[in-house]
Amino acid sequence: MPITRRGFASRLFAWHAQAERRLVIREAATPWEVLVAEVMSQQTGIERVGPYWRSFVDRWPSPTALAAAGTRDLLAAWAGLGYNRRALALRAAAASIVEDHAGRVPAAIQQLGLLPGIGPYTARAIAATAFGVPVAPLDVNVIRVVSRVTGQAPGSAGLQGVADDLVARRHARRWLNAVMDLAASVCTKTSPSCTRCPLWQMCTVRGDIPIAVRARAPTPFPQTRRWLRGRLIASLAEAPEGAWQPLPVRLGEHERDAIAAAALSLEREGFIEVHEGHARVRP
Repeated sequence: MPITRRGFASRLFAWHAQAERRLVIREAATPWEVLVAEVMSQQTGIERVGPYWRSFVDRWPSPTALAAAGTRDLLAAWAGLGYNRRALALRAAAASIVEDHAGRVPAAIQQLGLLPGIGPYTARAIAATAFGVPVAPLDVNVIRVVSRVTGQAPGSAGLQGVADDLVARRHARRWLNAVMDLAASVCTKTSPSCTRCPLWQMCTVRGDIPIAVRARAPTPFPQTRRWLRGRLIASLAEAPEGAWQPLPVRLGEHERDAIAAAALSLEREGFIEVHEGHARVRP
């Protein structure tokens, strides 16, 4: 069956009407709420993001509100999401929106891409979701679905154009959500349910998925440096503002040397201050 935009979208939407995931971040109604959701979802699963996103946008409902937020409050609200640099970048993006765009999130992909912490994928995701721009943000999920259906190589230069051509022109947000849900539940990485796929008849792969090489078991999260950095910031953010706290001798499975190294790393990145075995969140 030939692949057309209309055929792709009609089959996808018919399936999605019964299979849509109910995700909190899809309640985002304003461009600012969409932007916050996309930044939070950059390196964190969208199921985990929901509660953090809701409380965050309730507390800082506009770029103007977040631009004035203190570092301690910001990091405390971000605790649990990981990759705390995203929180500071989001505040910097809010300040840029206030200063350069009169407090309104820009709709143009090029302008979005100039905001701190907003890369090409996030800029396209915001444009499609918040403003209905008919473009396809290429993350691993969209790449997987589009490359399998069309036969376009995942890393090819032409994949972006092919994907953009498939986006429903008046329903970009709906299209993106549907493709994401298809990738999550049917067109999965290693065990796709091809016979249940609404795009089966037009797909170039049709079940002929190469067997993936078994990956090495990941390190348990509490043993990672990421966990340690996040927990250290969270503990310091819980202290009274400006108060110096002694660095703990143990956090979870991490001992003194690892904690000290994490603290110095966080200090170099501008999150905290360290002095004689004590630390505090930067004001």
